[in-house]
Amino acid sequence: MNALVDLYLWVKALHVISFVAWMAGLFYLPRLFVYHCAVKPGSEESERFKVMERRLLKQITTPAMIATVVFGALLVATPGVVDWTAGWWHVKLLALLIMLGFHGKLSRWRRDFLEDRNTRSHRFYRFANEIPTVLMLVIVIMVIVKPF
Repeated sequence: MNALVDLYLWVKALHVISFVAWMAGLFYLPRLFVYHCAVKPGSEESERFKVMERRLLKQITTPAMIATVVFGALLVATPGVVDWTAGWWHVKLLALLIMLGFHGKLSRWRRDFLEDRNTRSHRFYRFANEIPTVLMLVIVIMVIVKPF
């Protein structure tokens, strides 16, 4: 555990970097879905969106999510970092769990596009695009401000 204390700032930096990369993917993938809704299923444009969506999810967003969780777990395991009785920690954890669920939904929606089975409108994805923003605000405020 002392090694974690010595590496705390490095782990924290890597956690923030991976979180930023994860958020970029969570912001951009629903935007791709908005544009994908506007093209004919099976068209050359649709196939291009499928490649973009797969690469974004599989090569950037999911690895960044895994890194965020791993580095976050290391931070939580570092002695003195988390006051387990503080309310902010529970709110942040809940927001993280919702964000993980949202990531899973994005994966499912990508599969729907991949199989030309999307039934949702561009408006649905425009709304979904706001969810990671709200979760990010909650997480950052809980970690930085620690309001309770």
